[in-house]
Amino acid sequence: MIPPALLVWNVDPIALKLGPLAVHWYGILFASGFIIGYYLFLDMLKREQRTQMDVDRLLTYLMVGTVVGARVVHCVFYDPAYYLSHPLDILKIWEGGLASHGGGLGVLVAVYLYSRRVEALDVAWLIDRLAPLTILAGALIRMGNFVNSEIVGRPTDVAWAIIFPRVDMLPRHPAQLYEALSYLCIFIWLYFAYRRRAQYLTSGALFGRFLVAVFSVRIAVEFVKAPQAAFEDGNLISMGQLLSVPFLLAGIYILMRPAAWQTLTQRLSPVAVTAGKGKKRD
Repeated sequence: MIPPALLVWNVDPIALKLGPLAVHWYGILFASGFIIGYYLFLDMLKREQRTQMDVDRLLTYLMVGTVVGARVVHCVFYDPAYYLSHPLDILKIWEGGLASHGGGLGVLVAVYLYSRRVEALDVAWLIDRLAPLTILAGALIRMGNFVNSEIVGRPTDVAWAIIFPRVDMLPRHPAQLYEALSYLCIFIWLYFAYRRRAQYLTSGALFGRFLVAVFSVRIAVEFVKAPQAAFEDGNLISMGQLLSVPFLLAGIYILMRPAAWQTLTQRLSPVAVTAGKGKKRD
């Protein structure tokens, strides 16, 4: 018997059907993160009087980097045996299996490649401005996971537990909502820090805060999240927590050693730049 106070979440993950084509809520929310970020980034450029940047190509780089990075990390760290035996299934991203840690790495690689191939600019400048937009996309993606009844929490008896019939009939922590709401708060914090104090922030200030806040949340939420891979059963620390530690440490280092971070990113930047202004590649 299900207690009447408990929410039973059994929403159809398909938002719209157009003949054989099915549009999923996850896809809508995933795309929305990039679309909203696109317009917020345009506003950032306008504020900094840099309106000539090729934002459309940057968006393409970021989308490809996010999906490829997320897919590769999922296959390598969460189910390597299966994908080594079925390598063609790596391409089947529509079947699920995207790791957020890989998506973050993919964004960094995309920024580096963009600065090399499209527009020479300060890598640190761009990463700082993408940091709040990235976590907004992360919040929307976790909402998509919630709609899909995936990445659920462990069974619990807390008053706000939710039953996901697509998984089982056990009351569980809504781990996806924990992350989504936390990420939304981090986005608001970082975005308004940029709006109010962009000219005073040191290099890496936004990115360092992003890494520390996001991956602290990720490590904490993993304690109430159901195992994401069979090998995690019984483990004290999950794969998500292990992958989060390097990001967390990197964020602490960037905040404590901003000069070292600036030196590193200047070496990665293709040209010497000032105030984020670069020049177009041919």
